[in-house]
Amino acid sequence: MPTYLHRKSEDRGRADHGWLKATHSFSFGNYYDPNIMGFRALRVINEDRIAGGGGFPTHGHDNMEIVTYILDGALEHRDSIGSGAVIRPGEAQRMSAGTGIRHSEFNASASDEVHLLQIWLLPNQRGIAPGYEQKSLPAVADGESRLDVVAAPQAPESAVTIHSDASITRAVLAPGGALQAPIARGHAWVQVARGSLVVDGHDLRQGDGLAVKDATALALSSEGGAEALVFDLA
Repeated sequence: MPTYLHRKSEDRGRADHGWLKATHSFSFGNYYDPNIMGFRALRVINEDRIAGGGGFPTHGHDNMEIVTYILDGALEHRDSIGSGAVIRPGEAQRMSAGTGIRHSEFNASASDEVHLLQIWLLPNQRGIAPGYEQKSLPAVADGESRLDVVAAPQAPESAVTIHSDASITRAVLAPGGALQAPIARGHAWVQVARGSLVVDGHDLRQGDGLAVKDATALALSSEGGAEALVFDLA
């Protein structure tokens, strides 16, 4: 039987740097809770709101798979392997830090806020060559409920490839919509990006997370509509 742990939005760690308002589902930076260091390969889910003109100056990472998912606005990326792009809603970005990469991320607008989820996954192999990939996800029609792979080790053409024993699926539910999300690796984390969602009878709202152990599928439904990321984790 599956077991569940509800991580409420208001229980997340918070940081306010003026130009950046960040909320941490797991321990990160100055927010530390030894009881919530991550879940399986999932190490970081940060919900960031970056003011117009703000951003992260050049800094380094290694041995981490980093996925960026934009909710509103646009984010500009530059890195030490020559990649540069602007990421917008409906697109996914993957950066493999591997042996080491340096990058910067800035709001592409001088005035409008950018709202995003940044996700870190532990790699299934250390010391790989650093890499970058960006893809456009399938469009969602009005009134449509659907599942689309965002990132996976064997990713479809519309998703980014990650070097981690995990996959990420976008679940979009129209008002009154319902979906079954298969879980192949046995464990799952659901992060609600917008709206409210019922997962296997558990009521979640925007910013909530739900850890599920020993799962084969999740029943998702929403009365008012929702957007969530479903992590399939070994």
